[in-house]
Amino acid sequence: MLNLINEIGRKIYFDVISGDVIVSIPERLGYVKETTIEEDIGRYTALSERNRDTFDVIELEYGQYAQDFAECNGYRVNVETKTLEFSYPDPNETEPQEPVYQAPLSEQVATLEQEKTILQLALAETIEKQELDKVSNQLALAELIETLTLKGVL
Repeated sequence: MLNLINEIGRKIYFDVISGDVIVSIPERLGYVKETTIEEDIGRYTALSERNRDTFDVIELEYGQYAQDFAECNGYRVNVETKTLEFSYPDPNETEPQEPVYQAPLSEQVATLEQEKTILQLALAETIEKQELDKVSNQLALAELIETLTLKGVL
């Protein structure tokens, strides 16, 4: 008997040549048991009717890409990198369009946030260096004026 609440992530079985999704097993929460690949093959006809060498699986963490799945209008697996690619609807289009698959927007946003932080740090360092250079130049100018004054040039 299961007595622990489990968080089991989504499993996505895909064609190893095209990356098309064959079976997507939703994530589960509660008194549930994680299944093996063999159990999934026995449970899903789309898998049991295929040669095992023609498909593979990606197992996600519970909640991983939740927003991407909620907002997308399709997804597939990039077979070269074995990563998910999502297609998102264009709110400006009135007619259905051919899906354009891309990296998950959640990852793109995270990458942009990282880049933004790096740029902010670089900008702060540049400003600090400019301020230090400015103070250094002012000190050098003051020393030059003092030297010229002592020599009677000014």
